[in-house]
Amino acid sequence: MFELKSNLEATFQSWSQPSSDSESSKCENAINMIKSALRTSEELSNYDIQLIPKGSYHNNTNVRLNSDVDIAVKLKDIFFAEYPEGKKHEDFGNYSAKYTFQEYRAAVEQAMINKFGYANVEFGNKSLKIHSNTYRVDADVVPCFEHRRYSSDGSYITGTEFIARHNGEHVRNFPEQHYENGVYKNNRTSRRYKKVVRIFKRLRYKLRDEGHKVDNISSFLLESLIWNVPNDKFNGTTLTSDVRECFVYLIENTLNVKSCEGWGEVSELLYLFHPSRKYTVDQVNIFLCEGYKYLFK
Repeated sequence: MFELKSNLEATFQSWSQPSSDSESSKCENAINMIKSALRTSEELSNYDIQLIPKGSYHNNTNVRLNSDVDIAVKLKDIFFAEYPEGKKHEDFGNYSAKYTFQEYRAAVEQAMINKFGYANVEFGNKSLKIHSNTYRVDADVVPCFEHRRYSSDGSYITGTEFIARHNGEHVRNFPEQHYENGVYKNNRTSRRYKKVVRIFKRLRYKLRDEGHKVDNISSFLLESLIWNVPNDKFNGTTLTSDVRECFVYLIENTLNVKSCEGWGEVSELLYLFHPSRKYTVDQVNIFLCEGYKYLFK
């Protein structure tokens, strides 16, 4: 603890670095093997499927060795739709499909089993976990349909949507917009944004390893919190000053729900705080205060 505080700038410079080249190579190997598994499926070869890398690895904010690679396996021929109030699919020339999401997920599962073996595939509520070996990292494969958020004029924004295995929850995400916005903010902050994200993520691991309760503070949440910090907070002469500025801004604005109720995920297409989240504004504020105290007090 004393060594960490004795030279915070050196600590932050180290924490801000991405994972190693060898780790990146293992991530790419996992992605290529998933592509190969899908190509060999007779059923899936009849459909237009897009692989969308997402998560910390793709967004270049991963910080730990053996971090998972996340892949959305999006079927584009069939989609879930979100319509303006009072509108239905007939109003946009759409009709119900016969091929169900459950059938599609089963086909993706079988393709993964055929490629990796049943013992190496774990069936989770939201994804398939492909276990790692010396050649590849763990991979979370998420079968999903395309999601379309329609406007009244018939235009739409695309994302991904899937049905959770155990509770039937519909989960929507916008990984491509997340990636584009992250790159934009990183460039607008002289590449400080992603460095600060990695610092906050490493701090979370540090706190967890020392017994702090941080299970409800995910890497995705931290990335989104830093996304909501104004760009002018990243213009300090050191990483230490930027990290401090981010902490102060986030702590002040999570003291009550009203100050941050309009904050979005990095995609800016979903709210960061709403009742169905596994975390609350109060819990986020407690984590931020503990992190600030750990580093600066």
